[in-house]
This record gives sequence, structure tokens and C-alpha cells, in this order.
Amino acid sequence: METKTARLTLLIDPVKKKAFEELCAAQDLTPSQVVRQMIRDYMKLHGMDYATKNKIGAAGSKGAK
Repeated sequence: METKTARLTLLIDPVKKKAFEELCAAQDLTPSQVVRQMIRDYMKLHGMDYATKNKIGAAGSKGAK
């Protein structure tokens, strides 16, 4: 898991932001949690590895799905 954080600022139209926040809340997740997961999924899709990747969890989750 990451030990330090960095801020990512993005612009999104207010209607989409509100809908996204409501969807996240309905799933008992924060928007930040969802965005971090989307970034991990995008990086995995494109074969990008990164230093803080959880090696133990990655190995244990191969047969989980």
C-alpha cells in the first residue's frame, strides 16, 4: 500500500461530479477510492507496473475471479 500521497487535480463538469459522488456514496466508497482503483485498473490494462504495487495481493488474487 502507498505510504505517501500526491494530489491529482482535474476538471469535470458539475453535473457529472455530483452524479459520481452520489454513485460512490451509494456504494459506500469515497470518490478518491474509486479514482485510485480506476487508475490501477488503467495501468494494469496497459501493462504499467509501479513501485508500490502489492506483490502479495497480486499473486493471491489470480484465481479469485
